[in-house]
Amino acid sequence: MSDSASPWLTGNRALVIGAGSGIGRAVCAAFLAEGAEVTAMELDAAKCEHLASELPAVEVVQGDATVLGDDRRAVDTAVARSGGLDTLVNCVGVFDFYRGLADLADDELEPAFEELYRVNVASQLFAVKAALPALRESRGSIVLTVSTSGFYPGRGGVLYVSSKFAVRGLTESLRYNLAPHRIGCSLCCPALTRTNAWTSALKRPDSFANSGFPEVPRESLEQFGTAFEEGMDPYEVGAKILAGMTEQKGLILTHPEHGPDFEEIHQKLMAALPREEAPPGRLKIEQLRREAMKAAEAGLVIKLDDLT
Repeated sequence: MSDSASPWLTGNRALVIGAGSGIGRAVCAAFLAEGAEVTAMELDAAKCEHLASELPAVEVVQGDATVLGDDRRAVDTAVARSGGLDTLVNCVGVFDFYRGLADLADDELEPAFEELYRVNVASQLFAVKAALPALRESRGSIVLTVSTSGFYPGRGGVLYVSSKFAVRGLTESLRYNLAPHRIGCSLCCPALTRTNAWTSALKRPDSFANSGFPEVPRESLEQFGTAFEEGMDPYEVGAKILAGMTEQKGLILTHPEHGPDFEEIHQKLMAALPREEAPPGRLKIEQLRREAMKAAEAGLVIKLDDLT
């Protein structure tokens, strides 16, 4: 963060969802330091109180971003309190502690899926949908935060990892879908960060009390939490999110130590391609697709006729 407020962000009306702790709270602090007007949305009442006392310049709204319909008024209220919206940053997420598909009984799978996908995926999609009218008016920016688990399996179970892949696809699709409306969209994938994310198993909403995830012994959680002590300072992550958004990056990566993982992914992808010539007709269609994606990102409206 700079020593003086950024002219670009001065007066920027930012809404940060999942702002009660960790990366979300750090994003609030980073935006404030650069002159933005920040509204924070958080489900947990105690976290709302703590955030309001720690960052009194932030307008705090308690609400649930995982629902639409009449209940989406929490996002509407947050936008109304900020007097509009220029930037949306969503940091909502929950961890599932290594639950594999074989570990879930048949009657556990559906409620477990409901919890992970509602929190990790629906919160992202629904928040964008609710904020879209204000963002279209301001031609604003969106940052959806997931993790490096959106690229490869890591510290989470099958539902957690697949939900992060889903948000990656959602964000990349929105980037092209919203570009003609002059709305920027970035995907942020932090890795190990010094937060209390490991405690999410202790704080499940009442509505997910029977979601199929068993109680995790606190001793095991606390041991698992020691890994987070080695993580990046969340305020450094927040500053990198701000910098990436300012540069209009479609992808914001924060942790340099994951270079070998991305290099391995690239090598596997290239090695999996068949070593053969594609027919001219298919080559033409794929080239049209690439041109259409570039045109969409540049703000042009793409029609089906542009793809053939």
